[in-house]
Parts: sequence; structure tokens; C-alpha cells
Amino acid sequence: MRTETLDAAWPALPDGPGPYPGVVVIHEAFGLNDNIRDVCRRFAAEGYAALGIDLFEGRSRVVCMARMFAGAIAGNLDHYGVPALKDALTRLGNHPDVDADRIGAIGFCLGGSIVLTWACSDERLCAIAPFYGAAPRPREAIRRLCPVVGSWPGRDFTTKAARILQTHLTTAGVPHDLKVYPGAKHSFFNDQWRNYDAAAASDSWQRVRAFFAEHVGPGAPGTAGSS
Repeated sequence: MRTETLDAAWPALPDGPGPYPGVVVIHEAFGLNDNIRDVCRRFAAEGYAALGIDLFEGRSRVVCMARMFAGAIAGNLDHYGVPALKDALTRLGNHPDVDADRIGAIGFCLGGSIVLTWACSDERLCAIAPFYGAAPRPREAIRRLCPVVGSWPGRDFTTKAARILQTHLTTAGVPHDLKVYPGAKHSFFNDQWRNYDAAAASDSWQRVRAFFAEHVGPGAPGTAGSS
């Protein structure tokens, strides 16, 4: 695996020749930390070129989060943070070792919400994996999503998103795998946080691996946004 440090991003690439499928990794409220870097390493070990994005780099975290949440509540599908992720996908797709037609994204909490919003207006994404993310507004936009593998804790302010997404994605015929973990709490995937739940984290990771292998990985169709 190859890694390097860049401004506002942290890439991890598999060893050996490309082209690789790609994954944009979006942090939760803690920012681009060691947990997110570890997620990038996990994807690199699976054969993906992973790019961890820092949406707070050089800015006030509180101000950034406020702008993102305000935009989400207002139903702005291009709210603060989304343009940066679109640029990140472009950067990743332009890498000589990356197949630009096979790129997905994963996000946690704040990142889980923003990846759902982003995917409503970017057909280049082949699949997304939101963890404890809120459903985007307007709800009608959900039907434009690419395939979704989503994970939520049983009792959380985001849990109702699973039901909302299930309804709209089923109606639209969008492939999806959505699961709620009854005993888990918010940030259950973060093994550096007090709410880490090993069973829920392991099961959700295996679901992400299988779903991305089908929709993003080497054996997936070579057209972004295909379902």
C-alpha cells in the first residue's frame, strides 16, 4: 500500500499497477483523523484507491458544520462541502492509476449525511456507503441516488433516514442494502471512540465490501451511476 500526505486530503493506494476503482472517504465531526486514515487503508488493502477528504482544513470546524447543516435543512443539494467533494472525485478520477468510471464514496455522521446529498447531483458516483447519515432534502431527490449501502444505530437522531431511504429507493428501483443495528450507538464504526461496537462495525464493513465489489470494484459495470 502507498500513502502520502496532501493538503486537505489523504490518499492510500494499493501496491501494484492500476487502474484501481476509487473511493472518496468523508469524515465525521472529528475531521480527517487516524480513524478515517485507517478506513482509507482498509480500502487500499481491498484494491481501491482511497482518498480521505478534510472538509475543515484551514477553517473553523464549527462554522463549517453550521454551514453544512443549514444548507441541508434548506434542501440545497449543492450546499457547503458538496463542491469540495465533487472536486475530490475529479482529482481522484484524474489519477493515472484510477479508473474514473468506477468510483464510490463512504461517509460517517456528518460525512454520511453529506455523501447522500452529494450523490443526488453527481452521476459519476457508482455507489455510496452512508453511516448514520440523515436523508437528503428535497425527498424527491433521493430517487436520483446511485446504489446505496447504509448503516444506522438503533436509537439515534439519524435512524429514521433508513425508513425514508428504503421507501424512496424501492419506489425508484435503486439497488440498496440498508440496515439498522438495534444495540449500536452513534459512531459505532469508529474504533477510537467510546461508542465503538465491534459486532456492528464488522457486519457493516462486510456489507460495504460486498456491495462495493458488486457496484464499484473490478467486476462491476464500467459506467458510473449504473444500477
